[in-house]
Amino acid sequence: MGKKYVYVWNKNRVEGNSKMKDILGGKGANLAEMASLGLPVPPGFTISTEVCKYYWDNGRKFPEDLKSIVEEAMTELENVTGKKFGDNKNPLLVSVRSGAAVSMPGMMDTILNLGLNDESVEGLAKLTNNERFAWDSYRRFIQMFGDVALGIDHEKFEEALNEVKREKGVKQDLELDANDLKKVVELYKKLYKEEGKEFPQDPMKQLWIAIEAVFGSWNNPRAIKYRQINEMDKQGLLGTAVNVVAMVFGNMGEDSGTGVAFTRDPNTGEKKYYGEFLTNAQGEDVVAGIRTPKSLDELKSINPKTYNQLLELMDKLEKHFRDMQDIEFTVEKGQLYMLQTRNGKRTAAAAVKIAVDMVKEGLINKEEAVMRVKPADIEKLLHPLFDPEELKNAQYIGKGLPASPGAATGKIVFSADDAEKLAKDGEKVILARPETSPEDVGGMNVAEGILTSRGGMTSHAAVVARGMGKTAVVGAEDIVIDLKNKVIKSNGVELKEGDWISIDGNEGKVYAGKIKTVRPEGLAGDISELLEYADEVSVLGVRANADIPRDAKVAREFGAQGIGLCRTEHMFFGPERINKMRTMIVSKTEEQRKAALEELLPFQRSDFKGLFEEMEGFSVTIRLLDPPLHEFVPESDEQIKEVAEMIGISEDELRSTVKDLEEFNPMMGHRGVRLAITYPEIAEMQTKAIILAAIDMIKEGKRVQPEIMIPLVGNVKELTILKESIKQIADELIKENNVDLEYKIGTMIEVPRACVVADQIGAEADFFSFGTNDLTQLGLGFSRDDYGKFIGDYIEKGIYEKDPFQQIDREGVGRLIKLALDGGRSTNPKLKVGICGEHGGDPDSIEFAHLVGLDYVSCSPYRVPVARLAAAQAAVNYKRGKTVNY
Repeated sequence: MGKKYVYVWNKNRVEGNSKMKDILGGKGANLAEMASLGLPVPPGFTISTEVCKYYWDNGRKFPEDLKSIVEEAMTELENVTGKKFGDNKNPLLVSVRSGAAVSMPGMMDTILNLGLNDESVEGLAKLTNNERFAWDSYRRFIQMFGDVALGIDHEKFEEALNEVKREKGVKQDLELDANDLKKVVELYKKLYKEEGKEFPQDPMKQLWIAIEAVFGSWNNPRAIKYRQINEMDKQGLLGTAVNVVAMVFGNMGEDSGTGVAFTRDPNTGEKKYYGEFLTNAQGEDVVAGIRTPKSLDELKSINPKTYNQLLELMDKLEKHFRDMQDIEFTVEKGQLYMLQTRNGKRTAAAAVKIAVDMVKEGLINKEEAVMRVKPADIEKLLHPLFDPEELKNAQYIGKGLPASPGAATGKIVFSADDAEKLAKDGEKVILARPETSPEDVGGMNVAEGILTSRGGMTSHAAVVARGMGKTAVVGAEDIVIDLKNKVIKSNGVELKEGDWISIDGNEGKVYAGKIKTVRPEGLAGDISELLEYADEVSVLGVRANADIPRDAKVAREFGAQGIGLCRTEHMFFGPERINKMRTMIVSKTEEQRKAALEELLPFQRSDFKGLFEEMEGFSVTIRLLDPPLHEFVPESDEQIKEVAEMIGISEDELRSTVKDLEEFNPMMGHRGVRLAITYPEIAEMQTKAIILAAIDMIKEGKRVQPEIMIPLVGNVKELTILKESIKQIADELIKENNVDLEYKIGTMIEVPRACVVADQIGAEADFFSFGTNDLTQLGLGFSRDDYGKFIGDYIEKGIYEKDPFQQIDREGVGRLIKLALDGGRSTNPKLKVGICGEHGGDPDSIEFAHLVGLDYVSCSPYRVPVARLAAAQAAVNYKRGKTVNY
């Protein structure tokens, strides 16, 4: 016996069930399941998705034995219904519907009323004593068959229908009688001839053309695009199934109808029945919007018995499938039929509420609840959005990368100083820059959002904005940000400083003018509860990247289990600090540098204590100074003059220092551990500040877990030199203050060489933290700030599936991480390892971190909830130790 291609369901037997979606598609699998449950389902059969794959793999041909198998299934369907396919007196009509394993609403094709022809339509009219119904069904079939199977433009059929309605002077299809519908059929047939097409009178020929049309629709442009957008091609789908189902009719009069119902409100998640119903109609009438459907509640007054039966079946289906159901149903002469059920699409807010409610109702467990919500849905619920009504009339001017979510509107400013000045006066501002630098942090902090024309998802603007919870659109290369003339130009629109602009960090879109923003409300309790479930399930810890107490406080409120990265360079740009830093930089001797740094020590001590207080009892990883010193010096003549006067040196001397600090490639230059090797006094000051702040906490009776991280280590000797200095300073301070303080010394792994010699480095380190931004940059040889110019082409051509700065490149950077992890733990089994680059907030990268056995991920405070959910989902999907699929 050959391969099984066709599965039947009817009152006598059912082949298939809801677990066979890969083979039967979602629609076919659930029809079989409902039939098994004894629900009123029209009988039919499913041609499997394997036939679709065969069809496309073999030059659009069917398996040799498929024809005879389908004919046998049709004979069985005739016997069950007591009707005959192609019979002129009692014709069996069928619907031919698509259905993939994953729901793709509206993407593929359906044909209803198949089996009618010029003779059987007359027989159907006599059989039902309803001439209008018969001709209504026939005109619908001719139109759908012509559109779906033969490619005749749908609008041409609509125009023919409207012509008859105009002649009669009516607006609704329902107002046409049988004679009118006969005219419509004649016009439709004329249209076929004009298009050079033939309407087949043979029902079996109709069936095979329709089956082929449905399989063909698997690769129509809209279906392909839908799969691309929803990343469905990774799921190994075989194709669409074809469901051939005995027709039941909602267009047989006022005691008939069709509708769609949800077991809960798909917008809010509220536990109430929700749906729409149309009398004397077929399914496409509800979808097409030609007639205004009635509320499901109105069915109760029209037909209470059917309404109550429907609610009973809805409850049964929800309990059986243990999820909110989206149900299609038809009522034929008062008899209810269930045509489809599937897990319903829902908003982010509804997804959270339904998941939590179903745990409380005992329908699902906590692990299942965690899997019911997409991490991206959580992110949507935590940031403001543009008012949908105002957005309809907004003036779109361009698009960049959606670097930090939310929606922000404000007046355009082109400098951080201007942003701070206007914000101080109570103005809302959007900071627009070609790119940002650490010097812009003050302006970024007060701005509603940030817009840049250059940079990628891990550029300074993107990283800092996410850390601050600020909306940001970066790398909008089609938008010209002219700092000299203080204007923005894009798509023929010119905006001046002070004009209103609005940016959408969820979509990367930019609009001219002011758009009202709204913040989602009322779901904090549900989100909080769902994330508590997630924490119970997770193996991977979630920390936050935070540099100031305010960010640390937000991180804790969002459930962070510590700080995985504190970037200390951001602490030096305050107005009372930056010139002390610059004095240190221009100093000629170690003594002068130490004197300047001693003035910065109290600030640093206070900074670190603030973080320790917010994160009491949790680890706080503080990275020693990382960027090159040139980032702290002034650039313009005006700034140089002002700074030279403040710190008491000549302009020429300051210019000379600035020139000496210039580097051809500062990202690979004198920075990180290299800076500490050359100027150890910087690391010494920061070590003192960290340890003294921790001692302050202990003396106040508070718990503290400081971790000192040395950046950019590539050679174990770099680590040992600094480690010795750090330990000496720390141990002396602990002894002097007579306290019991444990601290850790570790390194940031971001240089490929460090991954190769990780066994050596691991023997000296207490922890590794992968700085995946720079590890990706150095590993791929892509500049973080310039790759945006070509990465789109790389993704389009399939060189990379995703932006490697957003999602870990498992084949390359992932192997480096695994190499370093194995090497480090080979010499230090207790080595704690995490990720603190921007990948720490990306669900796919979090899954990777779980799979390879990292201890935690660290991300911006506003992505902590997303990371918590993603970590839990990775734990549910994969047990630790599973082989990683690079």
